[in-house]
This record gives sequence, structure tokens and C-alpha cells, in this order.
Amino acid sequence: MRKTAFMIGEFYHIYNRGTDKRIVFNNDYDFKRFLQSMKEFNSLEPIGSIYENSFDKPRLGRQTSKLVNIICYCLNPNHYHMILEPKTDGGLSEFMKRLNGGYTKYFNNKYKRSGVLFQGKFKSSHIDSNEYLLHASVYVNLNNRAHRLKEGGAYSSWEEFISSSEENLCNKNIILKQFKNKKEYKTFGEESLKNILQRKELLKELEVLLSLEN
Repeated sequence: MRKTAFMIGEFYHIYNRGTDKRIVFNNDYDFKRFLQSMKEFNSLEPIGSIYENSFDKPRLGRQTSKLVNIICYCLNPNHYHMILEPKTDGGLSEFMKRLNGGYTKYFNNKYKRSGVLFQGKFKSSHIDSNEYLLHASVYVNLNNRAHRLKEGGAYSSWEEFISSSEENLCNKNIILKQFKNKKEYKTFGEESLKNILQRKELLKELEVLLSLEN
């Protein structure tokens, strides 16, 4: 059991990685499969066996009550990040249970393996201030760039935030309403990313110095 319950209306940074740091998204189809899972599993209604029988025919146009608001996300080859807002009691935990369990079943079947795919239960961090939320949205949206991954090596909601993308997986308004327009958020994000990369470099330098002293 988790020490702290997920509260409706609060925001949480959710993340996890493959067991033994293994790759969990091998190609575009795997990435898209997980993204489609994020859409389909985010429902108060039972999912049934759609993922076994008809995943490639998603239930378009179906209106349901959601378990969570997805604020932003980034899927990297061996781990993922999201910011989620629970919409119902137990909704976030149920969503993640469906998401991780469903994707593991798909992955194991496709790649002829068995056992766990992700490293234990998903990790979470409560976002307890608006400033934290704004900077966390950048960290998640640009997480692939924070890890200096090559172009096309990840899927994130960054383009959904800064362009006229037709994708509408995320509830972006809580972030974007605090800026004049998407261009201003993009500038904020680029500057925040620079600070993230600078801090990472300083930490690397500190680790080197400490190793020399020991």
C-alpha cells in the first residue's frame, strides 16, 4: 500500500522504467500502442477484451467519464514520465494498473517473453505548488531532450503544447492558460530545459571531483 493516497484535484508526477533498465518501447508501433492504451484505459467503464481482439480498431467517438486528466507525458525507450490529475477516488491507481498490466501483456505476447516488464510499482511525486507544476510540465514534456536522446527516439506531448497539433490526449489548459500563448510557453520551456541541463552537468562535475578526493 502507498503511504499517501492520491487526492482528486491534485497533480502527480508519475514515472517508471523497465525492469533491469531494459528497453520497453522497441519501435514506433510499441510507442503508439502505449499511447492508445493511455486513451482507451482512461475510462470508468470496464475495458473487457478489446486489447486482445481489436486494439487496432479503437472505439472512436465514445464519450465516457475519465479516471484521470493526463496533463503531459514523455515515453522514452526504457522509461516513461507523466503528470496526472485523479478525477475519481482510486482513479489514478486504477488507470496505472490497467496501463502497465495491459501493456505488459501485449509486450510479453509480442516478444515471446514472460514476467514483469516494469520495475515494481510505478513511482509518484506529489506536485504541491503551481511553480512546481509549471517546471514539472517542462521536465516531462522535454524529458527526452533532458536525456539527450536522438530525434525520433521518444514520444512526448511537447508538440501538442507548442504547435497546432490535432492531438488532444492532454488537458493542457491548466498550464497554457498561465501564458499569453503557446509561443510564450515554448520560450519558458526552452529556458527551463537549459537550467535542467546545466544542473545535470554540475552534478556530473561534482561526482568527478568527489571521486578524485576519495
